Amino acid sequence: MLACLVERFVAENEADSIPEPEKIDDGVLKNLDIEGSIDYGLTVTGLAGKDFGGMYAVKPLAVVRPAGADDVARVIRQALHSPTLTVAARGNGHSINGQAMAHHGLVIDMKSLGDNNRIDVNVSTMYADVGGGALWADVLKRCVLGYGLAPISWTDYLDLTVGGTLSNAGVSGQAFRYGPQTSTVTELEVVTGNGERTVCSNSQNSELFFSVLGGLGQFGIITRARVMLQPAPDMVRWIRVVYSEFDEFTRDAELLVMSPESFDYVEGFVFVNSDDPVNGWPSVPLDSNHSFDPTQLPTNTGPVLYCLEVALHYHNHDHPTTVNMMVEKLLARLRFIEHLRFEADMTYMDFLLRVKRVEQMARDNGIWDAPHPWLNMFVSKRDIGTFNRIVFQNILKDGINGPMLTYPLIRSKWNNRSSVVLPKGEIFYLVALLRFSHAHPKESEINEMVAQNQEILQTCINNGFDFKLYLPHYKSTEEWKKHFGDQWGRFVERKSQFDPKAVLAPGQKIFTRNHQR
Repeated sequence: MLACLVERFVAENEADSIPEPEKIDDGVLKNLDIEGSIDYGLTVTGLAGKDFGGMYAVKPLAVVRPAGADDVARVIRQALHSPTLTVAARGNGHSINGQAMAHHGLVIDMKSLGDNNRIDVNVSTMYADVGGGALWADVLKRCVLGYGLAPISWTDYLDLTVGGTLSNAGVSGQAFRYGPQTSTVTELEVVTGNGERTVCSNSQNSELFFSVLGGLGQFGIITRARVMLQPAPDMVRWIRVVYSEFDEFTRDAELLVMSPESFDYVEGFVFVNSDDPVNGWPSVPLDSNHSFDPTQLPTNTGPVLYCLEVALHYHNHDHPTTVNMMVEKLLARLRFIEHLRFEADMTYMDFLLRVKRVEQMARDNGIWDAPHPWLNMFVSKRDIGTFNRIVFQNILKDGINGPMLTYPLIRSKWNNRSSVVLPKGEIFYLVALLRFSHAHPKESEINEMVAQNQEILQTCINNGFDFKLYLPHYKSTEEWKKHFGDQWGRFVERKSQFDPKAVLAPGQKIFTRNHQR
């Protein structure tokens, strides 16, 4: 049976006949009775045909603003009456490669769920029921300000929807301890590709539960998630320390993520050994009162440097001496360059919303809406040293006009029943190349960034690195099969069960609709 499923989906993906807009029977929408609204306007559909990546543009047939999960189910069931119509869930449009788009299909605006995106906190059981279209920033504010509680795992940028990050994984500096966001939810409400509204968890409809977590939107649309909470701290001590040697940087990072006693947040990044204001030394200090003194660097320092970024939570009633002692105790084990240490104290909410300030500056400079050819990947511990020598120290030695994140994650904190695929080994590294262009880049400049990303991927392939794309984007079935490896069969089987007509998430380009002649 499995072989037949694979053969069928491969054949569909390789079909070269894509329906034109005039060939699509949108008559099925005339009988669609929903409490929300459907918008065919060019302005609205134009917005839904773009995303943060800014490199793809498609035209959906319409944008649906559902009033609730029942509307989402009605839309999918109605789409099933057409041989070609597809449905994509769009959160805050922060996809990079058109993953939340639907070419001549229906885009569901998940932020329009209204009251169904409410955030209900249960203090006694320490969880929050959250609408799939709610932003994590709003979850943070509601939980912390209203109850002194907070979710336990985050992303760096919080203006993302709950359903969107859970459909991928959701990683940040807390993932070494608690796992990604997909490991911190206990229940979901999902509308499958069959148009069925289903509640699922580890013990109830568990196959759907784990399929949807990290499932790239292929099996269902998340309309509600039950998120685990913990008491929120009041304050954060935010610290950055600098390394000239990658081996010492990775040794310390791995020591922190594997230790029972550690900081509450551990990340890291690579920066250029120069005074470049975006890529170099000035990108490291935490406030304008700090300055980076390059005379503290060893004389044999290479073209790039490494920064370990950590944070310790504490409460207002904690004595400053106690906080300082804990910080010094944890830092004493590390081998960073002694006089290149930067720190600042801020509220917990300000720390978690730190990227929002970067966003505002980027908007003011006109670069937030410019194309973003980002590359996100997981690289095994086995290969990260060679990756550093070839990629960071050579291909990217002049920087990328944006952050180059890299830090270790722990495989055992990820549930292997979810749809996410990872490199082998207990420790692997996130590598996130978050490129920014200027406000009005030339097409040739964007093409150069994309070409450099492709060079990096080809380098990984040529050197036999154990790696996986995070927020993956491929154009052929063969590439997707390589991505999923021995999990491809499971992925196809889940698709057959929960979205057999391949209605959902066409922008991922994994499966295509089953054309009925």
